[in-house]
Amino acid sequence: MMKKLATGFLAVAATGTLALSLPATSAGASTSSSSTTASDWDDYWGPYYAKHGLAKASGWIGVEGDYEDGNSVHVKGRLYDLDNRTYKQGGKCAYVKFQAADDEYDWHHVYARYYCGYPGYKTFQFHEDDVYAVRAKVCQYNPYTHKVSKCGQWWDVYDAEEV
Repeated sequence: MMKKLATGFLAVAATGTLALSLPATSAGASTSSSSTTASDWDDYWGPYYAKHGLAKASGWIGVEGDYEDGNSVHVKGRLYDLDNRTYKQGGKCAYVKFQAADDEYDWHHVYARYYCGYPGYKTFQFHEDDVYAVRAKVCQYNPYTHKVSKCGQWWDVYDAEEV
């Protein structure tokens, strides 16, 4: 467990200050246009979990513009490592991945992040342009084999048809 905690502390130190503050909301809750970032549409997403609940991600998404004229999608979030087992006991890190699609729903990978550091979290953010839909999946990650496993389902974070 000490090795996993040390890895987590190093990861936190490498990322600098963790200043992102996101209120907890239910998966279906909508709080449009309440963010400090100017956007045409925004919402909180998550929390989404890996299989067996040993990793979690939640956050905020904002969309500026519309897909027809070219939009810009901004995603912010937190990735939580909830696996308290040591690596020797089979413990793994938290992992989140995002895909984006065009209006034909041709999905492609846009972002992934892992975090090792039970019981903490790591903030992340990214943006993509000209996006029709975004989805997320939370999994676990083995830092020694570099394999992703124990994934939850894909969750729709944004879909231009539903806005």
